Amino acid sequence: MKISERKLHVEPRPAEEDFTVKVAFATHDRQSVDQHFGSCKSMLVYGVNAQEWHLLEAIEYADLSADTHNKLPTRISDLTGCAAVFCNACGASAIRQLLEKNIHPVKVTEGREIHDLLVTVRDELSGEPGGWLARAMKRKAQEDESGLKKAQRLSQLIDEEW
Repeated sequence: MKISERKLHVEPRPAEEDFTVKVAFATHDRQSVDQHFGSCKSMLVYGVNAQEWHLLEAIEYADLSADTHNKLPTRISDLTGCAAVFCNACGASAIRQLLEKNIHPVKVTEGREIHDLLVTVRDELSGEPGGWLARAMKRKAQEDESGLKKAQRLSQLIDEEW
């Protein structure tokens, strides 16, 4: 972790596999989405499933005068495992880089309450997810299946005679 950022991990930290998706919010006031992705002062990362959500991490970025383009790799890396990032705006380069990492940027109006967005994601998980959420769930199911196949293959290799 660089000096340009601080990360708070919430303890006891729930297991990420307990959640269907992880989502991030670009926020300064920690109550609403009120920041541009590339220049946000902080991010909140939540784990969400059909019953609940939990804050997993709070990330604060130092106010450095470096251009936004140089900040993008760190910010995107901080969101590893997230299915989406909610923000007020996101530049074309950031959108491309986020999508390459399977993180969907979701533009929302400034001041949209994080709590309301979490309720929406949770409710959509309980019903018929669409758009980015459906794609994220499909990708997670494929990863889980791939992991299961690898575990089965390793088990078979262990059982084989040498």
